[in-house]
Amino acid sequence: MLEYMLAHSAGTSVEMSSVHTVLVFALVAAASVTPVYALEFCQSTDRDCHGHDKKTSPDAIRSRWNVNASNLMQDLDQFSVSCTKLIDAFPLDKVDGNFVRTVKNCIFSKSIPTPLKGPLRLAAVSKDVLEGILNLDMAVTQSEEFLHYASGGKLLPGSVPLAHRYGGHQFGYWAGQLGDGRAHSLGRYTDRSGDGRAVIRSSVREFLCSEAMHFLHIPTSRAASLIVSDEPVMRDQFYNGNVNTERGAVVLRLAKSWFRIGSLEILSQSGEIDLLRKLLNFVIDEHFSSISSDDPDKYLVFYSTVVNETAHLIAQWMSVGFAHGVCNTDNFSLLSITIDYGPFGFMESYDPDFVPNTSDDEGRYSIGAQADVGLFNLEKLLTALSPVLTKKQQKEFHQLFKAKLGLLGDEEGDSYLIAFLLKASQ
Repeated sequence: MLEYMLAHSAGTSVEMSSVHTVLVFALVAAASVTPVYALEFCQSTDRDCHGHDKKTSPDAIRSRWNVNASNLMQDLDQFSVSCTKLIDAFPLDKVDGNFVRTVKNCIFSKSIPTPLKGPLRLAAVSKDVLEGILNLDMAVTQSEEFLHYASGGKLLPGSVPLAHRYGGHQFGYWAGQLGDGRAHSLGRYTDRSGDGRAVIRSSVREFLCSEAMHFLHIPTSRAASLIVSDEPVMRDQFYNGNVNTERGAVVLRLAKSWFRIGSLEILSQSGEIDLLRKLLNFVIDEHFSSISSDDPDKYLVFYSTVVNETAHLIAQWMSVGFAHGVCNTDNFSLLSITIDYGPFGFMESYDPDFVPNTSDDEGRYSIGAQADVGLFNLEKLLTALSPVLTKKQQKEFHQLFKAKLGLLGDEEGDSYLIAFLLKASQ
């Protein structure tokens, strides 16, 4: 059995400077003014959620999951989602509406997507995602209904759009409460066989790169479709004061989960420890099947797993010359997959100082610094987990971190050295 969480991002967020909704079908708005949809797909025990399977063709996927062309849904009326798992697991924000605000004591807020205006056109679609993951026949993309579902104009049956509240360290500094500015989690699909807008430019980049990364066998979110409209979106592409009008777009994206390091940080920083523990237990139970819920050291094992898989992910980035561009803690997935494609780039010739992000004047997120930034982010994850650890477990965490730095034995200056190295990596 496969379960998919979809997310759509649109409209003003719940500061949460962004709004994220889980939908079983997700689109990402191109640029930062169109609705963005992101789909989470989580798998049950018949396949490891963390392992990367290199057999990625639709035929291989159908064979592995017992899916064939005759089982593909020909009509979107057959497609539905459920939001009960998240709604039952966590308290919701008591305030409804898409407007910027500070949110407390919750993981999600209800947030209705703002649909694109004007004529809609399907600009691109991934057959591999549509058939191999969502079990939808390509014929459904020819309908007006698909355009409206994929762009936020209509909600799928069972969908309760949610915006995810998280925080994060941005360029080395705690930025406080952030959130899904243009993403809505629209629901969970079970396979049993700023202004909340984006522009075409950035949406095309995300669509192409996420699919390219997948077929390079690098863990990543996926893109199902790209829908464009004539809705005007004002954008200063190079942040130099030259504002131009671009067309809006929406990308439908999928991931095994959209929880990130910042999801835990905001709860730890706010002293919401019971909710922190609840979210940790949920993530472990849903996505880390190898960790027993009864294990007294499950948070330690969880951290160790994330450390190893994040290190492996960054090594894979480096192997293809990929620079993420914005390696903030709110952009680092707890499942160690590549998410939030923004000002990324690929190095064309070897240059460790290569920086694709024009806003990164100091080169903090240069391609050569990604390993150091990953270390910094994992230290922030450790800090976020500290309130739910015993003193013994905190000491074991410390030993894990020392081992990653190649420090042997137990010296008096170890803590100072770790702190110094982390500070230097900023």
